[in-house]
Amino acid sequence: SVLVGVLIGNTIEAAADLGAMSAAIVLFVPLPAPLVVIAVAVVIFALQVFGSYKLIRNVFRWLALALLAYVVSAVLAKPDAASVLRGTLLPKIEFSREYLSILVAIIGTTLSAYLYTWQSNQEVEEEIAKGRTSLEERKGATESELRRSRRDILIGMTFSNLIMYFIILSTGSTLYKAGQTQIETAAQAAEALRPLAGDAASILFAVGVIGVGFLAVPIMTAGAAFDFAQAMGWKNSLHAKPRQAPKFYIVIGIITLVAVGLNFFGFNPMKALVWSGVVQGFSTPPLLLLILIMTNNRKIMGDKVNSISTNILGGVTTLAIFAASAGLVASWFL
Repeated sequence: SVLVGVLIGNTIEAAADLGAMSAAIVLFVPLPAPLVVIAVAVVIFALQVFGSYKLIRNVFRWLALALLAYVVSAVLAKPDAASVLRGTLLPKIEFSREYLSILVAIIGTTLSAYLYTWQSNQEVEEEIAKGRTSLEERKGATESELRRSRRDILIGMTFSNLIMYFIILSTGSTLYKAGQTQIETAAQAAEALRPLAGDAASILFAVGVIGVGFLAVPIMTAGAAFDFAQAMGWKNSLHAKPRQAPKFYIVIGIITLVAVGLNFFGFNPMKALVWSGVVQGFSTPPLLLLILIMTNNRKIMGDKVNSISTNILGGVTTLAIFAASAGLVASWFL
């Protein structure tokens, strides 16, 4: 069920990102949006299939800088500092269907299942890039490697959550304040920002959407392909050439094709992103529970089992996410 949730969630999210990117690109280049969706998907798929892992890694690293556009956009929106501080430190909590949907969706995009598998898969890819091509060579991890991995994850999660905060800040202090709550595309959000926060904020928001899309779509499609291929016992690696791992790349192609196709059914990308997050959010608690069980098993982890503090933090997090998911389900019937 977790695998199905990942496949559905990743595909919908890839579709929504493709739609959002195309709408944002059309703001700068007057082309038919469907054509842009296809063109962007082809470019991304070609990069995955024909690009080297090092090229893909470097492209991702540079694209991450596009996320800073959201920070600048939020500053240019000139939010009220007192309101921002109050809302940040004393958030308003509601037990409504809409509030819980967004809460679970945020959890789903922050702690979604694909992140864990993507992180572990990329650790393997990095090992291969260092010349450790066999499983025997990659067994185990030194303390310095674990510290590096922990540092990378902490920095990455901190950065991603800060960016999310500034996205909420830039749109909440402008669009929501002006009563514009029926935004169907990221491009509409960017356009709506123009009269409220100026041309620069609007352009930067659109640039951020494009950069995020180019960063997210290949991760969504390849991440789902990694999970499916591993479940089926197929060879999977971005280091592998298509002839070495044909089924892996075929799955990437199928997911990409479905994601493109969804954009021709007139679905709302914004709502699709929310609901894909909800799907991911529902799959998060059971996966976290499985991870906790595995990381406390000495047969699997050896002497690297969880500490008491990690178990407490992981357990509380799992219960909190389960409670949010259960609350959302309950709200559907109340």
